[in-house]
Amino acid sequence: MSPHNLERVIRPLILLSCLASPPALAGQSSTPPSAESPPIEDNSFLIEEAYNQGQGIVQHVSTFERPVNGSGWVYAFAQEWPLGGRTHQLSYSIPFARTGDPEDGATGIGDVEINYRYQVGGLDRKGLALAPSFTVALPTGASSRALGAGGLGFAFNLPFSAELPGPFVAHSNAGGSYTPRARDTFGDTAPINSYGLGQSIIWLAHSRFHPMIESTWTVSREVSGPGQTRRTTELLISPGFRGAFDFSSGLQVVPGIAFPFGVGASRGERAVFVYLSFEHPFSKRAP
Repeated sequence: MSPHNLERVIRPLILLSCLASPPALAGQSSTPPSAESPPIEDNSFLIEEAYNQGQGIVQHVSTFERPVNGSGWVYAFAQEWPLGGRTHQLSYSIPFARTGDPEDGATGIGDVEINYRYQVGGLDRKGLALAPSFTVALPTGASSRALGAGGLGFAFNLPFSAELPGPFVAHSNAGGSYTPRARDTFGDTAPINSYGLGQSIIWLAHSRFHPMIESTWTVSREVSGPGQTRRTTELLISPGFRGAFDFSSGLQVVPGIAFPFGVGASRGERAVFVYLSFEHPFSKRAP
């Protein structure tokens, strides 16, 4: 999996609020352990759930992805903060990556993303929920080393969450991004865009253990010369699972792992994706 593909996989999770990515990260209120503790309602890995952070609850998320064959990898750290209540949410993500060039691989920070989400419905974690989001990607990564897009970028994502019959929950994503003046490693510039769809099914097997399967389809353009771009398509299937550990302080720790692999034109791409979330109250008003 190339470093460009790794970034496309991770962005919706970190921010796009993803791809998206991305980027994208939706959380829940932490609950002390008890016999009646609610099921995990943390985020999926490659797909955004349409639930904002609860009032007084902050979430810190780390993700790491590395292809099975290759030396490149992407680590990302994200934080989500509620703005007042659950309706509004602000988050940011900071990627740190190593490109996959075996002879001249670069390591460094990527493009930092700032994201705003507005939740519609599902404020009680029941029924249907929408959470349209808007993201600004800052050109903090060095495009000359394939660590960033080389220009200011914008993205929109629409996560949709729904309870299914039986112990299942579904999350759907649709979104796109646009960078008016992207730059490649040679300094050539051109406008680029991407769009994609995503779907996840979560099996609520236990209140503290959830197997899941996710899929993402992404079409994107990359700078290939002065004013020129090339089109790439990626289709991934990603089985995985997540668990949760609750503490009396209100801290909830959610580790997870997934194994994305490509199908169709993306056949042969395989990676390991590791997820770790820390969620805790920062206000005495937190539930």
